[in-house]
Amino acid sequence: MQKIIQITGNVQHSITLDPSIWIFDDRRIDLDAFFQEGYVEKDELEEYMKNIGKHWSREIMEGATFPPTLETEKEFEQTKEITGTYGIYLHHFLKNAIPNEDATTIIFQTETAEEYSFPLHMTEEFILKYSMDGKPITEDGPVHIILKDGSNIEQPLKNIVTVKIS
Repeated sequence: MQKIIQITGNVQHSITLDPSIWIFDDRRIDLDAFFQEGYVEKDELEEYMKNIGKHWSREIMEGATFPPTLETEKEFEQTKEITGTYGIYLHHFLKNAIPNEDATTIIFQTETAEEYSFPLHMTEEFILKYSMDGKPITEDGPVHIILKDGSNIEQPLKNIVTVKIS
């Protein structure tokens, strides 16, 4: 099994993806919450402003000293990151690859040379699941392709090694 995925084909920039580092990516999606509660992708600037506001309010209420609960809160968040099931939208990476204007199809190629083709306009629908219960997907990985409507959650596309744009 390969541990990287390549985006190639009719793009301006071929890129290589390493799912093992996505646990640190702020764009990650907690898939358990996503499929149970629904998920709305957050605006990074808006999220930053909210966090600054929370920090400011906390300092006003509790003073500039750091209460003993801060370390516990950080530890809880780190534990959650390690034990969660996560994914990330494919379209984040396709923005960097920049498909050419005449591109019409996205093809997922597997280790076994199977290919799954979809219209390029569906790129917003694909989630790359890269972690399950806090562990990287090693069997049938490095990612599983899941549709954001959850219709293939029980039978995701597996063994993906290349995302080809044509």
